[in-house]
Amino acid sequence: MSATPRFRRRKEDRPAEITAAALAVFARKGYAATRVIDVARRAGVSKGLLYLYFKTKEDLFKSVIRSFVVPRVTALRTAVEDSDLTVEEFLRGPFTQLIMSVADSDAEVVVRLLIAEGPKHPDLTAYYCNEVILEGMTIVRNLLEKGVERGEIRPTALHEFPQIMFSGVLVSTIWTSLFNRHHPIDSKAMIKAHIDLMISALHNKDSDL
Repeated sequence: MSATPRFRRRKEDRPAEITAAALAVFARKGYAATRVIDVARRAGVSKGLLYLYFKTKEDLFKSVIRSFVVPRVTALRTAVEDSDLTVEEFLRGPFTQLIMSVADSDAEVVVRLLIAEGPKHPDLTAYYCNEVILEGMTIVRNLLEKGVERGEIRPTALHEFPQIMFSGVLVSTIWTSLFNRHHPIDSKAMIKAHIDLMISALHNKDSDL
């Protein structure tokens, strides 16, 4: 049986289809070079129909962030709130799994685009910061505070700078984008090593972290 033509699909499916098309086009052409008509063609809809759902290219990119990155942050928050694991168990388990899942994913594509073009589009980086970065930092702080209260870990600078907990995947993304063709690395192994180092610092009283 042939697939249902796009014009006969349910209206509620269209925003998700257009968003998926936008991600594909952004990944191939970059944010600045992408035109709204390129996304419409990829999605198989008219430019006018696309504008019924997304008024600007910026709206399209924000929809990509909401669809492919924000759910990972939401999943992390839920996992922290529902978990009875120790901090170390959580970091080695759910946290590691989520962070590693970013490598070679749609979420990594978004991060690469922001690294490459974000400085020229501050509204997009501000949106990503508010919706993803600040929320992720709050989640990590909450996890670390629970661990300190339960006597599992000691207070460290990670509470003040929770960005460090995510720096492994960020370095991995930058490296694979720029240098992997010259000096390949195992991204997941590097992320795991980074988390091991963070766990060691949380337990080591002699650490300066």
